[in-house]
Amino acid sequence: MKKCDVVIVGAGPAGIFTALEMRRRGSDKKIIIVEKGQPVEKRHCPKDKTGRCMNCKPYCHITTGFSGAGAFSDGKLSLSYEVGGDLPELITPALAQETIDYTDSIYLEFGADEHIEGVGNSDEVKDIRKRAIQAGLKLVDCPIRHLGTERAQQIYFEIEQELVRQGVELLFGYACDDLILDGDVCRGIRASDRRGESLEIEAGHTIIATGRRGADWLERLCAAHHIAHKPGTVDIGVRVEVRNEVMEMVNNVLYESKLIGYPQPFKNKVRTFCQNPGGFVSQENYDNDLAVVNGHSYKERKSNNTNLAILVSHNFSEPFNQPIAYAQKVGELTNMLGDGHILVQRFGDILDGKRTWAKELSHSNVVPTLPDAVAGDITSAMPYRAMVNIINFIQAVDHVVPGFASTETLLYSPELKFYSNRVRMDADFNTNVHGLHCLGDSSGWTRGLMMASVMGVLMGRKLV
Repeated sequence: MKKCDVVIVGAGPAGIFTALEMRRRGSDKKIIIVEKGQPVEKRHCPKDKTGRCMNCKPYCHITTGFSGAGAFSDGKLSLSYEVGGDLPELITPALAQETIDYTDSIYLEFGADEHIEGVGNSDEVKDIRKRAIQAGLKLVDCPIRHLGTERAQQIYFEIEQELVRQGVELLFGYACDDLILDGDVCRGIRASDRRGESLEIEAGHTIIATGRRGADWLERLCAAHHIAHKPGTVDIGVRVEVRNEVMEMVNNVLYESKLIGYPQPFKNKVRTFCQNPGGFVSQENYDNDLAVVNGHSYKERKSNNTNLAILVSHNFSEPFNQPIAYAQKVGELTNMLGDGHILVQRFGDILDGKRTWAKELSHSNVVPTLPDAVAGDITSAMPYRAMVNIINFIQAVDHVVPGFASTETLLYSPELKFYSNRVRMDADFNTNVHGLHCLGDSSGWTRGLMMASVMGVLMGRKLV
């Protein structure tokens, strides 16, 4: 049995910045962070050497470990409260923006690039917005601080070392199995290491900050312990890849174009997400062997392509309450068609009602940056409603970015974003279980590095 003042489950941005802010505010409370993965310096994806996903066990190094998926993402910090989830609804937009600015200053202290993408160029932005409006889309032009995949790992390593220097105990290789409850009061957690040895940690405050990777686990935890929540949104979509020349103006002016639309006939929300100029399409593996596609970009190493996600938001109503399981089934079916690999298909082949063949890809101007993706037919697994939304949205974006809907544009699947069922909390992040708090993407309130970090900062201030 270990005892502490605060136990944090998950060493992603939300958990990290909770502990960091407590120390920066002078708190000497005993803090333990429990993380089932490895320190950031020990996280290595073997695909860099093998050229293909090795389906690492017991977890994927890209998504698990200190700093979570952030260390291996493209490392973009969105500097506007309008981007990154619904946290401003809980804490007010003004406080969200103020805390973004403060949190950004911390990233700068630890070595983030001072250059901000997507500012200035007002005439060019107006032109892009005009064309977006004509296409029935909304442009959200958000300032971006791009860390880069390799730089993000170094920044989070420096933060990790700072936490160690400040006396924060980091327990790596331990997974949280359950909460310790005394009536409606949370007294801590039960955890176990990879050998199955159990450990109880008693704490005055327990923080769940397990990120999107822990969404399914937290959903089960909420159901088991009657933690108040409601079904959240899941995003189902594709990762699109085009030549840099097609995206050149948008890349230069905005770096990341955040476009939102509600295409006919279903009028579901469809949006672009995680744009990577000169980037690389990547594969991530979840604990249940689900392979999903993602994308990242480096500060120095560049490809000839730009990739971005197109995501269709799914909100389900009663009696259905398993949105995460639904999205997983879509992903599993796609994986089945690709024999465990990511599927890729040309947009023109989708319109023509045919699968894509590897020989056709070899003749294309757009050379896939995910070489082990399997050419096939993503429409055989993608739900009709989602596929129609994606096709119509791509054709709308083509009015903003001519050439985006070309025959050779590549679509990778499945791109899935799991967000936990939204945990009901007050503005101090208190759940209906006393002493229990949920932060970051696992709470259902945030999406992305910056807003998760912001939530951690605010939690840290409340626990000082």
